[in-house]
Amino acid sequence: MKHIEEAADFTASYPVFTPAMKATHTILIPDMLPWHFDLLVHVLRRAGYRVEVLHNEGRAVIDEGLKHVHNDTCFPALCVIGQYIDALKSGKYDPEHTAVLITQSGGGCRASNYIPLIRKALKAEFPAVPVLSLNFSGLEKGNSLRLSAADFLRLAYAIFYGDLIMTCFNQTKPYEKEAGSAARVRAQCVEQMKRALDGGAYRRFRRCAKDILDAFSALPVTGEKKIRVGIVGEIYVKYSPLGNSHLEEFLLSEGCEPVVPALMDFILYCVVNTVNDAKFYNKGKRTAWLFAIAYKWLYGKQKALIALMKKTRFAPLHDFGHLRRCADKVIHQGVKMGEGWLIPAEMTALAETGTENIVCAQPFGCLPNHIAGKGAVRAVKGLCPQANIVPVDYDPSATRVNQENRIKLMLATAKERARVQEKEPS
Repeated sequence: MKHIEEAADFTASYPVFTPAMKATHTILIPDMLPWHFDLLVHVLRRAGYRVEVLHNEGRAVIDEGLKHVHNDTCFPALCVIGQYIDALKSGKYDPEHTAVLITQSGGGCRASNYIPLIRKALKAEFPAVPVLSLNFSGLEKGNSLRLSAADFLRLAYAIFYGDLIMTCFNQTKPYEKEAGSAARVRAQCVEQMKRALDGGAYRRFRRCAKDILDAFSALPVTGEKKIRVGIVGEIYVKYSPLGNSHLEEFLLSEGCEPVVPALMDFILYCVVNTVNDAKFYNKGKRTAWLFAIAYKWLYGKQKALIALMKKTRFAPLHDFGHLRRCADKVIHQGVKMGEGWLIPAEMTALAETGTENIVCAQPFGCLPNHIAGKGAVRAVKGLCPQANIVPVDYDPSATRVNQENRIKLMLATAKERARVQEKEPS
């Protein structure tokens, strides 16, 4: 009873983000996808929020996370909370006029359960800082961002544009003839899409997508063949440079082409899981039809992007319907804790489309990811014997050297296979 009373006291004492704070508070967001977040933050600023993405990293961030989070908690939580605390301690922000924001997917994993951990950490040193939620599941109703339907629409388009820019950049950077040209075009496309979002880009979706494709297509590239390496795993360590020790940069430095699945795949995964809840678990039947409509609309936009990409030199994004069929070969779509069935689906789809070398990023403390990621590797290899998959653990005690050495061993196998294929008669 005492523990219940203490928990109730804590819940009642946390600061709440009031409507008046919209004009006075800076909202901090942990870094994950720099170019996507640049567009998403633009939409939030357009809605009147003062938002800033954190880019602080290094051992100090990890140490702050270890100081405020139990060491059995998952590595992404440690990184996010450490980044918040380190930023607030920097002196750059006034704690009396600062809030922090985290997304919540509504699932049973950390994406729904971070907020109590963040509040507990902040209460120890910055008790006046409120924690905001951005979610589509009705969580934290009294402490979430207030956005209009048009704002949510712009956020969806920002993700589509971010995915396309990321994919075109990754397929151009390793082959650029002029150093820095791909990064320059990427930055230009981001700024162009910001202006497009201001002007209601949802009415000119195909035109905007074609502008991105044309901008990257215009860059001169070499004709050399490089090893393609897919990156899958828990969403934070899959995308965040802080969480995965700058994995994409490392792969580029090794002469590889990073292949990173689209963020919209995860959004579609969350949406369709809500539909499946009604089908498999008799849960949420009253709202499942709304998510079914959202899924149909989002999937239709994704297929439009894929159709445009097929007319260019760029390998298209994965079709989410195909990802679901890939998952069915390995694991049931009812397995949805964390990234669940999406991880083996992405590994299978990558191997089937020529990206046989795959890094499965596994954060410490994420049991679902180890089950659906490392645990599914054998099944994926049974379907795709050519798959060359290496699970890599990311945690506070793992050194970057050890992580990179594991990936280098995978790359050594990939290079040997490439040499054998070159010698084989056509």
